[in-house]
Amino acid sequence: MLLRKNIPISYILGKIRKEMIMVTVYAVLIAVCYNNFHFTRISIPIAVPTMLGTVISLLLAFKSNQAYDRWWEARTIWGAIVNDSRSLTRQLLTFVDTHMGTTEERLFCERMAKRQIAWSYCLSRQLRGQNPLEGIDRFISPQDMANIRRYNNVALGLLELQGSDLRNAYKLGWINEYQQVEIDRTLTRFSNHMGGCERIKNTIFPATYGVYIHFALLLFVILLPFGLIEFFGIVEIPLVLAISSSFFLIEKMAIHLQDPFENRPTDTPTTTISRTIDRDIMQMLKENYRTDDGKPKGAKVFYIL
Repeated sequence: MLLRKNIPISYILGKIRKEMIMVTVYAVLIAVCYNNFHFTRISIPIAVPTMLGTVISLLLAFKSNQAYDRWWEARTIWGAIVNDSRSLTRQLLTFVDTHMGTTEERLFCERMAKRQIAWSYCLSRQLRGQNPLEGIDRFISPQDMANIRRYNNVALGLLELQGSDLRNAYKLGWINEYQQVEIDRTLTRFSNHMGGCERIKNTIFPATYGVYIHFALLLFVILLPFGLIEFFGIVEIPLVLAISSSFFLIEKMAIHLQDPFENRPTDTPTTTISRTIDRDIMQMLKENYRTDDGKPKGAKVFYIL
């Protein structure tokens, strides 16, 4: 999914709502103890939380960078899927004589192109742990649906059907061996793209690394009011809340970005990308691509939270 360009403040603060409440209560408690009960000895040098905050900032920066690299790799893979989907359709339409050829040849091109649309939707849902078969019956035949139901990896089953159709087209003389090799190379790239997405999905970001940073961040939040109370008094409450919130937000951002296929607003927008593939292939096949209200489908991306 994609987020709107103007992200609501309520959405941002909602991600750390519990942390903000706990920090506020804690900061108020420290201020009350210092001002009302005169626990003046609870203050500590400001350099202590400062040094700890500097170390945590470096660790969070490294974690955020690594998390963004995972997200960007996923986005790069899906960008390649778009390009190769267009290339596959172009190869089918140029290698096979769909104008002077038989009806079977035209149906072969249409079947493989629409099966590619189904593959992109299927892979998107499969990576997010959803039902990969949902909705793809619009693009493939009932026989194909029956064949892929026996696969745990449905996207792999669709690629096998693509390879089988390609072999039959070569045997029937619709394409020559050089054209078969080129299309097979394109199908191989789809297999590589799928493997890359599965590697990102199944490779867990080191849990201990995140736990250590979180514990260090909690220690920083615990010490911060003691370092500010002597200099700022009651004003330390909004200061502690603001500083702590910035650290918690960065931590949350890294946690969300490190898993780009979890059906969250920060995901790689695989559904939107699949719709782009759907639109482009349908237009290349000279088929109308319209919504139920008659407007061109896919012409505008709707951003949702």
